[in-house]
Amino acid sequence: MEILSKAQRQRYARQISLPEIGEDGQKKLLASRVLLIGVGGLGSPAGYYLAAAGIGTLGLVDGDTLELSNLQRQIAHTTADLGLSKVESAARAFTALNPDIRINAHSLRLTTENARGLFKEYDFIIDATDNFESKFLIAGICHAEGKPYSHAGILKFIGQTLTVIPGKTACLRCVFGELPPGNKEPPQGPLGVVPGVIGTIQAAEAIKYLLGLGELLTNRLLTYDALRLEFRSVRINRNPACPLCRGV
Repeated sequence: MEILSKAQRQRYARQISLPEIGEDGQKKLLASRVLLIGVGGLGSPAGYYLAAAGIGTLGLVDGDTLELSNLQRQIAHTTADLGLSKVESAARAFTALNPDIRINAHSLRLTTENARGLFKEYDFIIDATDNFESKFLIAGICHAEGKPYSHAGILKFIGQTLTVIPGKTACLRCVFGELPPGNKEPPQGPLGVVPGVIGTIQAAEAIKYLLGLGELLTNRLLTYDALRLEFRSVRINRNPACPLCRGV
């Protein structure tokens, strides 16, 4: 690994001072590649903290443009960014925070045709999408490619997240089974801080995985209730009938 520069030692000094990370750990982060799918409510805080931590290559995938109603929770963007593609404004924000890293911006909607090629290039995938169709697609491609990933979802005042190591731990389909029917009701919420809490946890899980630190949020679904200010960790097991896990 390359030697850290003086500026890098200063930028990452607080991380390097942690015995569990040190200079070698920081070098690992700078050599790591994380793909962030969705740069909205979840992806904004996740991306900020991954950029700040010095993840060497951060991939961004999102096909949407920024709307005024997004700004209540999607903190990677500003009013001046309205009408821009979300990956463009997020890339600019993350680069402004840390020009030391590389940003790969993909202004597109994830599909079965493009997902596998994208995933191959990264060490860890963060699902920061807002619909079950995308979440099931991400889970399926991660299992096919053997890519670890962080799932998260938010609704109103509630958030949830789970880390998955394909073939080793319970996955999204172990929890939810088949794709739920689409919800045609107008969106309610979420409270803006809820994706902030959950997205930050997703970033922490990515960093822990890349460095081999601590205990990952595997085989446990973590839920957060902002109204009750309550976290719950629900134990889950691999389902032998899971359409993904039984094929791994």
